[in-house]
Amino acid sequence: MNKIKFVASALLGLSFSATVFAGGILTNTNQSARFARLMSLEASTQGADIAYYNPAGTIKLGEGLHFTFSNQSAFQKRIITATNPAYIQSYNRETTKRYEGTASAPIIPSLQGVYRKGKWALSGSIAVTGGGGKATFSDGLSLFETAVSQMPTLISTLTGGAMKPDRYSVDQYMTGSNFIYGAQLGGAYEINKMFSVYGGFRLSIVNNKYEGYLRNLETNIGSGGIMASPSPILEAAIPKMEAAGQPQTLINAAYMFMKAGQEGGAQLSSKQTGWGVAPIIGVNFGYGNLNIGAKYEFKTSLNVENKTSVDDTGKNNTGMFGDGVNTDHDVPALFTIGASYKILPQLSANVGYHYFFDKDAGMDKGKQKALNGGTNEYLFGLEYQIDKMFLVSTGGQITRYGATDEFQSDLSFSVNSYSLGFGGAVNVSKSVQINIGYFFTDYTNYEKAMGDNAKNIYTRTNKIFTAGVDFTF
Repeated sequence: MNKIKFVASALLGLSFSATVFAGGILTNTNQSARFARLMSLEASTQGADIAYYNPAGTIKLGEGLHFTFSNQSAFQKRIITATNPAYIQSYNRETTKRYEGTASAPIIPSLQGVYRKGKWALSGSIAVTGGGGKATFSDGLSLFETAVSQMPTLISTLTGGAMKPDRYSVDQYMTGSNFIYGAQLGGAYEINKMFSVYGGFRLSIVNNKYEGYLRNLETNIGSGGIMASPSPILEAAIPKMEAAGQPQTLINAAYMFMKAGQEGGAQLSSKQTGWGVAPIIGVNFGYGNLNIGAKYEFKTSLNVENKTSVDDTGKNNTGMFGDGVNTDHDVPALFTIGASYKILPQLSANVGYHYFFDKDAGMDKGKQKALNGGTNEYLFGLEYQIDKMFLVSTGGQITRYGATDEFQSDLSFSVNSYSLGFGGAVNVSKSVQINIGYFFTDYTNYEKAMGDNAKNIYTRTNKIFTAGVDFTF
């Protein structure tokens, strides 16, 4: 039964659920059009979007009502290049395959507002604080390919060597969307002309959806080596596997492959929902041309419940996202700090730093334990006022994750990156400003050893267009 155990090991990747298609590991910090063109807003004291970036700094806004509305259009590709000697048994005999997931979100709105009166400023923000898009892998994922590539070995073992197929083919598809909607509310108080503080909270609501299939599964077990469905063999073998006490992972996979070879195939249709609340605190210091802002967002403890379709036997076709199962889905705590300095009346420079406490945030099956540490982000930006009407800016961000091979997977991978943004603003009047911006991200390649001369290379591409309008009354 050593071959059976080998196949079971190869199929382990089909039995887990994970967060899919999030921005970063989980949190979005691009919440306004100004971010795209300047990147570093941790110490900003202008614009209603500081309700999110530097909430203690809202006390620096003029008295009255301020609000900003922005929309972002995000386009991303997630690319997995998988190399595995077992793929030589695929119908086209390729050992390296490319799986490309296209993610697009043309509408990602956000709204921030501030009302300042005397020493107090009340502020709020509504935005997509995590995820924000839908990714589609039209050719499926390498984790499915790796499992299916073991089909010839499985069939040979189950038939005692009477059949020795060396070819397989399958159609696969996977799509998923991930959204965390955040509603933030809080207030800032001016202690004196230099110091102000903030206290508030954010409500986070998770809404994830996954769909996919494996179908038209065939191996060359027919008469004369003709490609045919292995479903009859697997259907007869499953009861014997159960009686023999074979690993449940293997039995689940055999059931899935049986369904994949039948009309309609093995289907996945699942939703995840959940919510949580976490406090936020902040402080701002200003003196002359220098301003420093900092905030700490506590961990949002939450989990999501799977609502997964099952077939008429009460079984989940793919074994992924078990129906009714609750999964840890914490939003990690976040610390940010930044400084802004007016070099000239027309020119200001900004720097910022983010640290995400990822290892302290619960993930499915304790996946956070596989991280080397939290996520570090380093930001900078320059803004130049051309005249009373026009200004331009540029900025950048460096992101470094604590990911390891054990953490990375087809369903959730994070790779180090560099981002560059630029844009400008137009002061239409004293009370109206229009912001536009664009930023793109260059991702490194992460190579993960998969064993037996196999490897996966993970990377992405990303570009975001933004536009927004600020009002002051």
